[in-house]
Amino acid sequence: MPVTAIGAYSATPLDSQDKFNGAQLVYLCWEKHLLFCAPFTFPLPPSMLFGDFLEHVVRPAIARHPDAAAVDFTKASWRLNDQPFNPDNLASLVHNGIDHKSLLHLDTPGLTGIAGTGN
Repeated sequence: MPVTAIGAYSATPLDSQDKFNGAQLVYLCWEKHLLFCAPFTFPLPPSMLFGDFLEHVVRPAIARHPDAAAVDFTKASWRLNDQPFNPDNLASLVHNGIDHKSLLHLDTPGLTGIAGTGN
């Protein structure tokens, strides 16, 4: 179905990075774990090390899930904005290419949610 524009559309996003006091939004989706029905959204400093992000942000965020204790980040596979991604734990988020409103997908091999349901 064709769409007819009614004129120029101009809008200023209300969630641009300058509105987060130096932080950037980072989204995280844990594959096969839909108990968390939408990606997590974290306001984080761009200078945060990726390893610190895992230990001090991701681990606490997923801690209530029964699979959380078995997560081994060294065996995880990642996508960043739908592209394969190999993070450097000793580099900052921004040096890993993670910027404002980036979407990370975490896949933890062998962990498929509560009783294998994907939840």
